[in-house]
Amino acid sequence: MRKHLWPIAALAAAAAGGQGAAAQDASPMVLVPGGAAVPWQAGPPDLPKGSQIAVLAGDPGKAGPFVLRVKFPPDTVVPPHRHATAENLTVLSGDIYHGMGEKLDKAHGDRLQPGGFVFLPGMMPHSVWTAGAESVVQVTGTGPFGLLYVNPEDNPAKPR
Repeated sequence: MRKHLWPIAALAAAAAGGQGAAAQDASPMVLVPGGAAVPWQAGPPDLPKGSQIAVLAGDPGKAGPFVLRVKFPPDTVVPPHRHATAENLTVLSGDIYHGMGEKLDKAHGDRLQPGGFVFLPGMMPHSVWTAGAESVVQVTGTGPFGLLYVNPEDNPAKPR
């Protein structure tokens, strides 16, 4: 019987430690009651034209956790790129296609539908694209976070 108690004790200790960690977190609470309340703005210059972004929590440009959403217009391509830190991507609406590697290969991408998820360790090259409809994804991770294009010429922010 005693050997069954250790998991409960471990969970209780973890919960107590988690509460202590939460008490030390100075981040404010964030509440988004529905999609209409999402604070969309134009995406940064290193995302394709027409992309929109909403930072829901944290600051992806600084150390620490963040949550953001990206709205991609129909037929958008984000060429092969990396992120310095791990990325958790969840599809909220529309379809996103996701491909691995340093070359864009739409023939071998995976279709992610609403509820679809992909975890990518830091510095893993990948690309995403939409086809025919607007798509929204939620990205969580730890900053500093940003796009590092495999081919710097693919960066839309690069002066032409």
